[in-house]
Amino acid sequence: MRKSGVLLPVSSLPSRFGIGSFSREAYEFVDFLEEAGQKLWQLLPLGPTGYGDSPYQSFSTFAGNPYFIDLEELIGKGWLTEEECEAADWGGSLSYVDYEKMYESRFVLLRRAYRSSGIGQDRDFAEFCRENGWWLDDYALYMAIKESQGGVSFLEWDEPLKRREPAALLRCRSELAEEIGFWQFTQYLFAKQWQALKAYANGRGIEIVGDIPIYVALDSADTWAHPELFCLDGDCVPRAVAGVPPDLFSDTGQLWGNPLYDWEYHKKTGFEWWIRRIGYSYRLYDIVRVDHFRGFEAYFAIPYGEETAVNGHWEKGPDYELFSALKKKLGKKPMIAEDLGVITPPVRRMIRRCGYPGMKVLQFAFDSKDSEYLPHNYDKNCIVYTGTHDNQTTAGWYQECGRSVQRSIREYLRVRSGSDVPRAMIEAAYASVADTAVIPVQDWLGLGSEARINFPSTLGDNWKWRLTKGQLTAELAGQMRELARIYCR
Repeated sequence: MRKSGVLLPVSSLPSRFGIGSFSREAYEFVDFLEEAGQKLWQLLPLGPTGYGDSPYQSFSTFAGNPYFIDLEELIGKGWLTEEECEAADWGGSLSYVDYEKMYESRFVLLRRAYRSSGIGQDRDFAEFCRENGWWLDDYALYMAIKESQGGVSFLEWDEPLKRREPAALLRCRSELAEEIGFWQFTQYLFAKQWQALKAYANGRGIEIVGDIPIYVALDSADTWAHPELFCLDGDCVPRAVAGVPPDLFSDTGQLWGNPLYDWEYHKKTGFEWWIRRIGYSYRLYDIVRVDHFRGFEAYFAIPYGEETAVNGHWEKGPDYELFSALKKKLGKKPMIAEDLGVITPPVRRMIRRCGYPGMKVLQFAFDSKDSEYLPHNYDKNCIVYTGTHDNQTTAGWYQECGRSVQRSIREYLRVRSGSDVPRAMIEAAYASVADTAVIPVQDWLGLGSEARINFPSTLGDNWKWRLTKGQLTAELAGQMRELARIYCR
């Protein structure tokens, strides 16, 4: 069935308290999508963010971001007051997240709510902790120790803690019991609020497209608790780290720094950890987009300590064997293969064998004369985007193109003015044979470079942009619905 949706991170929703969350504004956004005739809401990863604020570098593969907890619900429960939340410093902008202020203010309030809640006596909370203990116990302990160690990476912890010696962990569970309870509390709130929002969206015909990174962060509960999953030396230091070679985004490639998987170990376990990870993802989302899908066929390994990705090399991954195991255990599930970047014939064969739709990005369509990203070259089994979270907004992209490329863009889209390009790109996506079209909200609004989400290989000014109240109008919803009707989406 042909359908369309929008791409918008939770963090980019409007809200009263500094960052998008599972607040009433999220429910209003779902109402907007329904009114606009949309069927999908695509997110970025929901995990807790660390250094650089990237959702692709999370402290846990399974945990949720405490920033997304709706404070208004906690006010309603009497665990916080309106005055406390209003008095917090969220930064000076409604259009951008101030992550430093967020870190300083949000956790103060969440800890206050934890102390007020008496949650330890709550049977539902106890059941949540039991049911999710297989990941929650390690995550809560990891975060409690991390907090007690001043926030440094576990690689800098004392050896007994770094190596998870039983006596050291037992002592921490006793001494840090209150802090461990706090981190369990944040995950309980996240899970309850997210499931309520997801149910609301599903009830209005909106499916949630989740996004999971292929890799986990080095500084994470996953790496600390299960070093056997990764290619680490005896001191838990990676032998090599993940990234991609030089490409359209960066002349020196992208150095992500994530530990690489010990795929031989995963094969010996029947991919048990992956089955658990993907299975858990379908508790959170209706459809799962897997970032850097080509890394399952072959992955780029960069020697640990390198400053760029230039000296990396390719190594063989598990290929289709992993997905065969997933299908046997989980059944056939809807998945999107992020197949951008260096795509070789073996990668294409793996994706075809999996049967998952890949991605087509219109902003990549004008780099060559007859690009595979031009709509006339699509097949039905794909997802078309004007751009992704890693791209410039379409309006900003057009302005940055050279004159000859701009002319090619206008000719293909049959428009005369650059100001017409964003909407014409959306129409080209909708008109294409692609089963699904997903458009970033910024492109529907025609916003420029000020609304870009991420610039790959850079730190410090990403993941910040937010919608403000009033930008999503009834008129825009009508235009979106009409386009979906015309092109049978």
